[in-house]
This record gives sequence, structure tokens and C-alpha cells, in this order.
Amino acid sequence: MPDKPNIAIAGITGAVGQEMARCLEQRNFPIGNLKLLASARSAGKKIQFKDQELTVEELTGDSFGNTDIALFSAGGDISRKYAPLAAEAGATVIDNSSAFRMDDDVPLIVPEINPNDAACHKGIIANPNCTTIVTLMGLNPLHREWHADKIIASSYQAVSGSGAAGILELETQVKALTEGHPVQTSVYPHQIAFNVIPQVDVFLENGYTKEEMKMENESRKILDNKELCASVTCVRVPVYRSHSVSVTAQFREKPDVEKARALINAAPGVDVCDNPSEGLFPTPLDTTAKDNCLVGRIRQDIVLENALTFWVVGDQVRKGAALNAVQIAELLI
Repeated sequence: MPDKPNIAIAGITGAVGQEMARCLEQRNFPIGNLKLLASARSAGKKIQFKDQELTVEELTGDSFGNTDIALFSAGGDISRKYAPLAAEAGATVIDNSSAFRMDDDVPLIVPEINPNDAACHKGIIANPNCTTIVTLMGLNPLHREWHADKIIASSYQAVSGSGAAGILELETQVKALTEGHPVQTSVYPHQIAFNVIPQVDVFLENGYTKEEMKMENESRKILDNKELCASVTCVRVPVYRSHSVSVTAQFREKPDVEKARALINAAPGVDVCDNPSEGLFPTPLDTTAKDNCLVGRIRQDIVLENALTFWVVGDQVRKGAALNAVQIAELLI
């Protein structure tokens, strides 16, 4: 890998693609050439990067010549079609979709947790699901100390997880309701304004959604713990940005609350925010547009033995997607 690799971003016009470019700029990532790729309808648009005005090009099978690292955030179908072509052209692909996450030949990486696995790639590296990343940023320091076997979790997921359309639907519904007009739904099966919806992604035969099963399947791979079991309920909430997750984790050994706080504070990319008597605990606004995840409400669980319950919050567009991808790129150089 050259000292200043040539970078391509596939899906630059989406929220995560734009955040990828922002992270590259803010972290002073060394770039030789930056190529911005999107669909044909977005080709020709101008995007500012540092002191340059770059033109968006149409994503095709020939887009990746002379590319060292290709950051993909254009959806699973696009990734399945073009990521192998980019890898064949010599680029290392970092893919934000779910297309390759459970492929045995594709590392699934959170740089603060399993960075060494990135070296085993065969041209494609996968970015985990955003809710999985946020959860594991809080859980991993505890798992390394006491070994987590079981997780019970409920997520509170922002509408930006559905892209710009989710944000627009929330804004439009709030405006309609405050002006006394009927509410229209399109992105979500129910009104999201002033409401919560216990469905993220499609339901499976076992009664869980695909989003909920990602937590178990991806966590097993990232933590290298095939015995980990997770029962998860994912909920869409009327928040613009940053996901929150309530987690109860049961360990093989008895955990300690004060040591848990110290372990989390010592871990990279995550901080403790935990003094409920003073009203100090993480909220989505505390992490929006921030790199680090925050953990609070750490306490001994009073139902399960050897268990802790905690609350973890993180910006799912940034650490849950774009920043994590750029951090993986940093591992490569």
C-alpha cells in the first residue's frame, strides 16, 4: 500500500458517503487521488473536498483502475455487483453494506476490537452493522475481562438509519401534526413522529428481524465467540441521529461495576458518562457528529447472575459506518 493511496468512494451522495469524505478530511488521511462515484443521475455534481472541487463520476465496472482503497456505501446490491470488480482491479474494498459480512473469507472489522483480522483480507473487508458496532464498543472491554456468553438488548434507532428519506418523513410528519394536517407514511409502516416502532428491517421466521439477528451473528464473528447468544429488539424512534442500546450482558465470571467503568474508560473510542444522581448519562445528542461512543447507567443486573446492565450511545452515521470504514483504511496504511 503506498504512503498516499488513491481512494474511491462509491455512494458519495448518500449520508454515509458524505460522512466518509468528511472523516477523511478531518483525520488528514493521506490521499494521492480521490475519486467520487455515484449513480448516473448524480454524475456531474460538484463536491468540495478540502480546497478542491471534485466532480462526481458514474459508478461503472471500470471505475477502479489505479485505485488502492475503495470505500463502498451504496447498498448491498451495488456492493455485490461492483465490489468484486474493484478487488479484481487491485483495490482493497471496505464495504459498509451487509453483502459480505458473514462471508468466511471476508474480515468483519471494528478497529478498536479486532484490528489484526484486517490483515487476513482477500480484497474485501466488511464494516459491521451500525447497531452492532455501537453495542460492542461498550461490551468489548467487559467481554475481554469476564467473557460474555449472553446478551439481551433493545435498540433505539434514529431515523437517519433509513437514510435521508427517514429524516424527511419524520420532519414532514411533525410539521403536518403541528399544523393539524393528516400524516402520510411511506418509509415506515406506522407514523414515526411522536411514536416508536418496534421493527427495523424485515421479520424472519423466528419472529426476530434481520437487524436483530445481525447483532448475534456479527458479534460472534467480531469477538471470535461462536457461543455468544443475543436476544435483541430493535426499535425505530423519532430521533434524527445516533443510536442508543440498552444492554444486559451475562458473563462467565462475576463482574464489578467500578472495574467495568475503569475498563470502558481505558478502552479506545468509548467513554464513560455515568452519574445518574447528577443527571449524567448519555443521550443521542451527546454523540451526534462525535467519534466516541458513550456508556452510562452501568449497574449490576438484579435478575441474572454475573450480569451487568448498561446504556451505550453512538453516532451510527459516523462511528457506526463512515468513521469505522476510514479507521479500517488507516489500518491498511
